[in-house]
Parts: sequence; C-alpha cells; structure tokens
Amino acid sequence: MSYEPPTPPSELPTDVVDTLNEYSPELLRHVARYAEELAEYREREARLAEEDDEDEIEERPEDLPDDVPSKATITIKEINDNRYYYWQWREGEKVRSKYKGPVSPDD
Repeated sequence: MSYEPPTPPSELPTDVVDTLNEYSPELLRHVARYAEELAEYREREARLAEEDDEDEIEERPEDLPDDVPSKATITIKEINDNRYYYWQWREGEKVRSKYKGPVSPDD
C-alpha cells in the first residue's frame, strides 16, 4: 500500500474529486458501495432494455423456475456483505427479481 494519495482517473470531473477529498474514510466506503451498485443497476437496465428489443426466443435454462420468464438474466446482489444470485427480468416499467441462491466462494 502506498503512502501517497491515489491519483484520480482523468475521466472523473474535478468537482467530484474535490468533493470526495473532503469525505471521511467511512463515507467514502459508502459512496464506493453505492457507486458499484448503481453501475450494476445501470448495466442491468441497459442489458434488459437490449433484450426487450430482441425478438429471439432463447432456450429455457434447466434451473429456471416456472414462474420466471425465459428472458430473465442472473444478477448478483450483495446484502450484509453476502452475495446472492437472483433471476431478474422486466415487466413493463418494473424490474422483477426472484432469489436463486448464494454465490459460492469459488465463483
């Protein structure tokens, strides 16, 4: 671990860097967690929107429950420092989820 402060990415706006530099380590960890979850959410939304545009019917996975549509994708959610798989799909404007199981440490 370096004793020098990290160099912010060039893509990060200066005002964001200045704001983050004022935060406590605890608040920075909250921001990091939120930013990661927000990035996953936006990627998932984009992926679901892309899949809505595709009219292809894919094969239904063997472990897909009967009440989950075949267009569902698997996502990982972190809850209380534990990671879990969830089936996720879009119904109109809403994103629906159904628990699949815990993420094994080998994954």
